[in-house]
Amino acid sequence: MVRKATAVWNGTGKEGSGTLSTQSTVLNNVQYSYKTRFEDGVGTNPEELVAAAHAGCFTMKLTFNIDAAGFKADSIETTCGIRFENGAVTESHLTVKAKVPGIDKEKFNEVVADAEANCPISKLLNTKISVEATLE
Repeated sequence: MVRKATAVWNGTGKEGSGTLSTQSTVLNNVQYSYKTRFEDGVGTNPEELVAAAHAGCFTMKLTFNIDAAGFKADSIETTCGIRFENGAVTESHLTVKAKVPGIDKEKFNEVVADAEANCPISKLLNTKISVEATLE
């Protein structure tokens, strides 16, 4: 399976702008620019998209881990913060809140640690990854 996305850029790095589109068309000519990446402009940026990918991938892997452990999550909410410093992604921090009836804290921490280490986006990223997990 291959998933595709396309970036189109026009102009210089600082004054130009571009669009991002995905094969699924969920993103369809979504604007990005210097301002959306390094300031507070309207649009997206690569780091925000990596954060969305990591949050989504981690959450799905955690769900599979919970299922495999014999439990069913009522809800899982994950926020991902990507730290971008000096031209590099230096950290991905995941904050997860989950409601999983019957699971104890030790088992929950075990399935979270596995998801952190083994979701495909975690494996892809060459950076520090940390998780703060709360079982509600």
